[in-house]
Amino acid sequence: MNNLWGQRHAALKGKHYAPCAGAQDSDGRGKMEDEKIIELYKERSETAITETDRKYGAQCRSTAYNILQDREDSEECANDTYMRLWNSIPPKEPSPLAAFIYRIVRNIALDRVKAAFRKRRFAGNYTDVYDELTDCIPAADNVAKTVEDSELSAVIDRFLDTLGREKKAMFLMRYWDFRPVADIAQRLGIGESKVKVTLLRTREKLREYLEREGIDV
Repeated sequence: MNNLWGQRHAALKGKHYAPCAGAQDSDGRGKMEDEKIIELYKERSETAITETDRKYGAQCRSTAYNILQDREDSEECANDTYMRLWNSIPPKEPSPLAAFIYRIVRNIALDRVKAAFRKRRFAGNYTDVYDELTDCIPAADNVAKTVEDSELSAVIDRFLDTLGREKKAMFLMRYWDFRPVADIAQRLGIGESKVKVTLLRTREKLREYLEREGIDV
């Protein structure tokens, strides 16, 4: 999904999401630079997967868990992500690598949600987010397809530009990362009630904005 919302989300992650440059594991080893990891993939070295997991594995599993609410499934999503990376690089040379990885794991998790919905056996955060978006985004029952629609994505980007940093971060954490309200509150250092009220008002503003842009909701 090479759209503005996806790019904006990656840029906004900042200190809350992206691995810190030069960060170290418990063994004291620094995490490998993205360029070197990509070179390992191009060389077809299995060390590429090891280094990807060391640097991005925790966030991959966290991203999947926010959607699926199942640790075993989240682990499988991370492993599937590494396989897709292996099959994608080369020819692709993604930059930034983090955004590319998180987009893959998120899409894999959403595919599992869709399959589970068809079997009527899903009760993760996706359902809560769907309920919240029903009245303000068209086709909210297919959130992934909706936010990836190029025209709608551009409009939502413009809407996000009207928000302050905290409200924008809150919106993206909830409706892109599928994070629970309690997690958002903790990350931003505010109360859960403030998160709920802010998200409600932001959804109302989004609905009004979309209607002004001629998008039926």
